[in-house]
Amino acid sequence: MRKEKPNFLFIMSDDHASHAISWYGSKINKTPNIDRIGEEGMRFDNCFCTNSLCSPSRASILTGTYSHINGVLTLAPLTCLDNRILTFPKILQQNGYQTAIFGKWHLGTGPQYCPSGFDEWAVLPGQGFYHNPEFIFKGPCGGYRKTVKGYVTDIITDMCIEYLESIDKNKPFCLFCHHKAPHRYWEPDEKHLHLFANEEIPEPETLLDDYSTRATAAKVAEMRIGVHMEEKDLKCEINRNLSEEELRRWAYQRYIKDYLRCVASIDDNVGRLLDYLDKKGLYKNTVVIYTSDQGFFLGDHGWYDKRFMYEESLKMPFLIRYPEIIKPGSVNDDIVLNVDFASLILDLAGLPVPESFQGRSFLPLLEGKTPSDWRDAMYYRYWTHRRGHNVFAHYGIRTKRYKLIYYYGDGLGLPWNCEEKETPEWELFDLEKDPYELKNVYDDPEYSEVVKELKNKLNKLQKELGDTPYHSED
Repeated sequence: MRKEKPNFLFIMSDDHASHAISWYGSKINKTPNIDRIGEEGMRFDNCFCTNSLCSPSRASILTGTYSHINGVLTLAPLTCLDNRILTFPKILQQNGYQTAIFGKWHLGTGPQYCPSGFDEWAVLPGQGFYHNPEFIFKGPCGGYRKTVKGYVTDIITDMCIEYLESIDKNKPFCLFCHHKAPHRYWEPDEKHLHLFANEEIPEPETLLDDYSTRATAAKVAEMRIGVHMEEKDLKCEINRNLSEEELRRWAYQRYIKDYLRCVASIDDNVGRLLDYLDKKGLYKNTVVIYTSDQGFFLGDHGWYDKRFMYEESLKMPFLIRYPEIIKPGSVNDDIVLNVDFASLILDLAGLPVPESFQGRSFLPLLEGKTPSDWRDAMYYRYWTHRRGHNVFAHYGIRTKRYKLIYYYGDGLGLPWNCEEKETPEWELFDLEKDPYELKNVYDDPEYSEVVKELKNKLNKLQKELGDTPYHSED
């Protein structure tokens, strides 16, 4: 029986794929400090986002609702998060928690969209800068702007530690440390600038994917390594005379090293925060979470960026440490979602979860107990159509073994979306036989019953969640 309310340290990076974390078995990276959270807590192997974009995922985490409910469907300015909407930080604040957020917000700026439910905040406008970034500090009329000298990952951590030094030690806190890194354009700090300089980073198995058997959406997406990159991505001139295979392989090494250098700074700063908690005697009663707003393609399928429902984009890292109830080194493979985080944190704080929240607390999973009625499938929807890397709008369902994706390819008249419609297509992957999702078996007669069953599950989930299936007007 827990006697006092726990503190919460919620660390979230931006675009940090789980396969760039060594506790997830990364073949390309070492993250000793992030690993500490998993070593001393629990790793979730099937944690997924419900819309693989920065703003929509962040909105779902805060509100416990899917994009079609909270209104943050895309990156368009008209789909920012209205700060009058109920969020779990507001509930914590109303129940005696000291709350603060420092770092990336990316849910809009100005009076109607600035952070609410936080006693203190300082956030980056938009994506923000890696070096000498400007911050918006809490203040009247949406806050005031000020440039802070230094490297953004260090600065955000400094702000978090300074905040912890300033608060009432007799009251619980919930602190959000939201890193910009390792978001594009992957600009390392001086300390890590030459990391991996004399190394060859292993290539992903699908770097040279040719997208055969797959939907048109995969073939036309404009996120191929080297091919669709800019010079500022790779910090040098790009030789467009190379064959695509040569270009992918050359560009991959330049891209992935800068990406991992940015992650190295995050890892160092996670270590600073964990050491601070230890030093101040906050280890036992502080829930520490490390996650990212979604996954990211690290050359997988020959891509960078995210958006697709493929595993590397869909899967989020989620490591959680809470000595009161979690057995060190635990691993869980149940399906959990970003919409569940809000309910989990409120449950850990001993507070009721609002009926409006669509997620479900997975506190029992932390205790090693999977409820008999735990979900066996998850629903995903990417609402943006062709305005980001030419990725088509789609939705789908994932179970432990299968993934069914429907590229309906229609902007639905939403802000920022392309008006041009595409011919709808389906993809089905047997993740047990095809973990890299290279073979679309939707038209294989052997899977006809699987398709039927998954479509029924998809329709059921859409109905339960209040989302509307796509119906062509043609």
